[in-house]
Amino acid sequence: MDELKEKALKYHSAGGKPGKIEINATKPCVTAEDLSLAYTPGVAKPVLEIAEKPDDAYKYTSKGNLVAVVSNGSAILGLGNRGALASKPVMEGKGVLFKRFADIDVFDIELDTADPAKIIDIVKTMEPTFGGVNLEDIKAPECFEIEQKLIELCDIPVFHDDQHGTAIICTAGIINACEVTGKKLEEIKIVVNGAGAAGISCARMFVAAGVKKKNLMMCDSRGVIYNGRDEKMNPQKAEFACDTDARTLADAMKGADVFTGVSAADCVSQEMLLSMADDPVVFAMANPNPEIGYELAVKTREDLIMATGRSDYPNQINNVLGFPFIFRGAMDVKSKKISEGMKMAAAKALADLAKQPVPDEVRAAYGRDFSFGREYIVPKPFDPRVIEWEAVAVARAACDEGLAAEPIKDWDAYRAQLRARMERYWK
Repeated sequence: MDELKEKALKYHSAGGKPGKIEINATKPCVTAEDLSLAYTPGVAKPVLEIAEKPDDAYKYTSKGNLVAVVSNGSAILGLGNRGALASKPVMEGKGVLFKRFADIDVFDIELDTADPAKIIDIVKTMEPTFGGVNLEDIKAPECFEIEQKLIELCDIPVFHDDQHGTAIICTAGIINACEVTGKKLEEIKIVVNGAGAAGISCARMFVAAGVKKKNLMMCDSRGVIYNGRDEKMNPQKAEFACDTDARTLADAMKGADVFTGVSAADCVSQEMLLSMADDPVVFAMANPNPEIGYELAVKTREDLIMATGRSDYPNQINNVLGFPFIFRGAMDVKSKKISEGMKMAAAKALADLAKQPVPDEVRAAYGRDFSFGREYIVPKPFDPRVIEWEAVAVARAACDEGLAAEPIKDWDAYRAQLRARMERYWK
């Protein structure tokens, strides 16, 4: 057994309680009176209040701080379709991250079906339980249909993290990489390799941030997605089909300013990297092995800005910088959805935070200092300021767009509340 496998399996099975999450009571239940209040007859009182005023569920139950993490296991990490049961360790892991970084509680729900209509119906039926829904590890193109329909049907935020989490962190990184290299978003040429959920969402968000659609080329396992191609196409891919003579990834990379990979290990060669424009930006996010190895890439191009999905290299593009704080901000104002404006607000907040001096807690966590530049274009997950910057930006966007059922009036007080809420996690 290799060392990582041994450590991971021990981590997940140790301590007498298999898995990574449990449920704890938030009210005492040690006396007969406690029991009579927690359950019958006392519990009937909030039941009647909620039946009369449904919004009182947020007052008397955990709904407002509870997220459903839902998967059918059809696209688990980079491991493919391993089934609903095998997805459970990942969904529990999401629960750990929600709690650790944003103090949000989670029920993980693994659905043993590949039928989008069934998933939509089940999640919609469970809506009264939750304050938000995080869809996870559901393959494309079904994930697009499932998320869009649930957004239409539900009055709570629904967010497919595989799509938008990666896109939000990538967009923050691209904004800052352009600032470091002196390039403009509206002028850069981008290659997106990988046309699944994350790749499509990245491309859409890059365009929303200012990249010209005509300057974006998307590739999948068959090569460039061009107008007229009829192999392995779907409506989402067709959205980014372009008029070009380029047919291979190598063709697409010539003269490109940015490469964004959400695809497969080692698909980018030194020759491809050398063919890119000056000061190239490479986001090689295939995990655990990127599209081109970090050491090989930085040896090949000294003018490179390199990001990966790994924590052992600079510029980690990690979804944990997104989903906990996005849900925190959305749920704190009781937003009915997570809009495109809220997502962009999250990306811009992360980009802005990376330019601030790094506090002692971050230096201590990583054993080194950081300053804005080629090796530090996005904040670190263990930066305690992320929740304050990002959740506030998301909540403010929801309020500005009229999506908040309970708009925040005192933003300084909200920031202080977030700091106090998370204080115990940073001790």
